[in-house]
Amino acid sequence: MRFTLRQLEYFIAAGETGSITQASDRINISQPSISTAISQLEQELEVQLFIRHHAQGLSLTPAGRVLLIEAKRLVEQAESLYAAASEASEEVRGLLNVGCLTTLAPMILPELSLSFMSAFPKASIRPHADHQETLLSGLNRAMIDVAITYDLQIPPEIEFTPLVDLPVHALVGESHPLARHSAVTLAELAELPLILLDLPLSSEYFMALFMKEGLQPNIAFRFPQFDVIRTMVANGYGYTLANVTPRSDMALDGRRVVRVRLSGDHRPMTIGFATLRQLRKSRLLSAFATHARSFISESYIPGMVAPSMGQKKR
Repeated sequence: MRFTLRQLEYFIAAGETGSITQASDRINISQPSISTAISQLEQELEVQLFIRHHAQGLSLTPAGRVLLIEAKRLVEQAESLYAAASEASEEVRGLLNVGCLTTLAPMILPELSLSFMSAFPKASIRPHADHQETLLSGLNRAMIDVAITYDLQIPPEIEFTPLVDLPVHALVGESHPLARHSAVTLAELAELPLILLDLPLSSEYFMALFMKEGLQPNIAFRFPQFDVIRTMVANGYGYTLANVTPRSDMALDGRRVVRVRLSGDHRPMTIGFATLRQLRKSRLLSAFATHARSFISESYIPGMVAPSMGQKKR
C-alpha cells in the first residue's frame, strides 16, 4: 500500500465539501497540499476521483463516490486503533472530534481544547462549530464524538450532561436609555426594536419567552451571526436578548455594549456536553467529559463571564 491515511483524509474533506477551498478551510491544510494528495491518490489507485469544474469546485465520479465510502471506513478503523491502544495501555490518546454550538465556539472551544491537549499530550482534538441541528445530526452520523451545546430539543438517542445554566439578559448600546437600568422586563422591551439571533432553535427559544407572557416583540432585524448583532446593538439599532456574556463588553467596531438583567422567571439556557447514548464511551471521551466538567461551571466558563461572577457585579 503506497497511499497514506493523510491522503485519504484530504480526499474525504474534498469529497464531502465539493471544493478544494472549503476542504482547506475545514482541515486547516493548504490548497496545494490537498490537490497534490488527491492527484497522488488518483495515480496510485489508477482511477479518477473527481471531475474538476473551473471556478465551480469538484464533483465525485461514480468511482469516487464508492471510494469515498471506503476511505471513510478505513480512516475510522485506523482511528479506532488509537482508541484500542489507549484502552489497552490505560493511556489517554487518539483523535476526538469535538463539536460546539456556533455562538459558544469562539469563547469556549479554543481554551477547552488546548487545555485538554496540554493535559493529555497524546490526545488531539479536531474542532467543529455549527448550529444545533447540525451538531445533533453529526452525533447521530458519528461525524463528531461529543458536542458542547445547549439543552435545546435534545432527542432521546442523545445523552446530555448539564454543566451550567445561563440566564437570559438584554443587551443594549451604552447610549441606550436602558443602559442605566439595573433590570428590565419583557413588557418594557416588547415595543422596542429587537435584533433577533436567527438560528435554528435559538430564535424559537427567544420568541417563546415573549409568548409565555402574551407579548409580541417588535423584530427590527434578524441575523444568524452574534457578532453582527452585538455591533448593531452597540450602534443603537435596537436591543437583543442573549444568554452568553463574553468577557469583553466591546463589539467588533470598538463600541461598548451593556448587559441588563431581565426581571422575571425565565427558562435559562443550559450548557452541557452531548454524546450518542448508544456509543461506548472510550477512555479518551471519558477523559474529555471529566475535563469539560472541571472547566465549565457556575464559577468559570472559558471566554465568558460566569454566572456567579455576573451576580457579584450587579
